[in-house]
Amino acid sequence: MQDLISWNDFEKIEMRVGTIITVNEFPEAKKPAYQLIIDFGEQIGIRKTSAQITKRYSKDDLLDKQIVAVVNFPKKQIGKFMSECLVLGAVGADNDVVLISSDMKVDNGLRVG
Repeated sequence: MQDLISWNDFEKIEMRVGTIITVNEFPEAKKPAYQLIIDFGEQIGIRKTSAQITKRYSKDDLLDKQIVAVVNFPKKQIGKFMSECLVLGAVGADNDVVLISSDMKVDNGLRVG
């Protein structure tokens, strides 16, 4: 079992709903990945990230999909690409990722908690 965190620790994590508005190939990535541009609404704005989700999702599957991401991690340089958030998903065998998403359309930027 993992170490327990406090409620205070959990409250620091900014998980927000956003809509993927652009999906690009990421041929420079070490493992197959997409570059995603995500709209988190007026307060947070547009963020970009990369995600190794090519096994399960096509670019068309991802466009306009609402997902959940952590938006308060430090930026991370991945090659020439700067990642500004972390998309959340359930990771199965062989790193097959299923994205965490809303089953109903909600406003971009809503906090998950």
